[in-house]
Amino acid sequence: MPKHTVLVEEATQHLGDVLRDVFKHDDSHTALVIYDLDSPLSIILTEAYRRALPKGKFIAFHETDTEVILSEIDALKAGDFVALVQSTSFRLSAFRIRIELFKNKIKVAEHPHLGRMVEAYEVTNYVNALAYDKSYFHHTGHSLKALINNAKSAVVHSGKEKLIYPVGFEDAKINIGDYSEMKNVGGQFPIGEVFTESTELTAVNGRTNIIAFGDTNYKVNIPPHPITLIVEKGQIVGTENSTEEFEAVLNMIREEENVVWVRELGLGLNRAFSKTNTVSDMGTFERMCGLHLSLGAKHGIYAKEGMKRNSGKFHIDVMIDTSTFEIDKTTVFDGDKWII
Repeated sequence: MPKHTVLVEEATQHLGDVLRDVFKHDDSHTALVIYDLDSPLSIILTEAYRRALPKGKFIAFHETDTEVILSEIDALKAGDFVALVQSTSFRLSAFRIRIELFKNKIKVAEHPHLGRMVEAYEVTNYVNALAYDKSYFHHTGHSLKALINNAKSAVVHSGKEKLIYPVGFEDAKINIGDYSEMKNVGGQFPIGEVFTESTELTAVNGRTNIIAFGDTNYKVNIPPHPITLIVEKGQIVGTENSTEEFEAVLNMIREEENVVWVRELGLGLNRAFSKTNTVSDMGTFERMCGLHLSLGAKHGIYAKEGMKRNSGKFHIDVMIDTSTFEIDKTTVFDGDKWII
């Protein structure tokens, strides 16, 4: 795919907005971009960053000695900016790049697993998802967080099915490009999500239909028809209209964890992703405008009795075929959009 396309121009505009409105970056701070050129998206994003950061430093990951990369990282100061443009996920032995950068108060935009999204429609959808509508993300994200934090109950409607949350939620976390109240500035892009989970996992009951799930390779699997999940006391106890691939995911979880817990309730805000506008990487697609759940005991944010953070092995995202979502009997999602 040629570098100089309409997509490069669009990506340049979107990343320029992100650098200004999300990271508050200017030329008084250093910008470092670590990249590869092993996928269509990494080629596009690298060129877009070159245009958006004319004074930035650029390092080709696979063509540069580890010592040189570490030296460049070590030279950064608090408030500087780093973009990681990765067809897979960069590793420097035991050195976890993003974690170490955050320790030094460096701002980070991470674009991992770009090599999972190679079809033309995926490349276009990904670039579109980088668009940063500050007023929409801030209003919708903060409004949902406030509603969730004060909620007494909620219901997810999926066709004729209902998934019922009869008790309150954990403190909602936001991924909307507003890091004003957070320790670290940055994370994985594209952005657009609010997430929480029931304060009591065993209180969640009902049924819901899903239209996509992360398979055993963390790629998005879209079944030929929605799959119905049957939830009792916070666990998946059965399915209807399932597929071999989804049952393989459930069996994989059960083999390690005995049961399949329903944990995260994710509220995706990114309007570039939908039931029809998809990408193959689940870590990216979970930002889809709508609702998703995580299956498995693992969660890096919330600890529950008998479940330490990240104590489980699996956190598998499934995308709900959401008709409406009600918080305390007020509809906040209607078909394909947030209405708050």
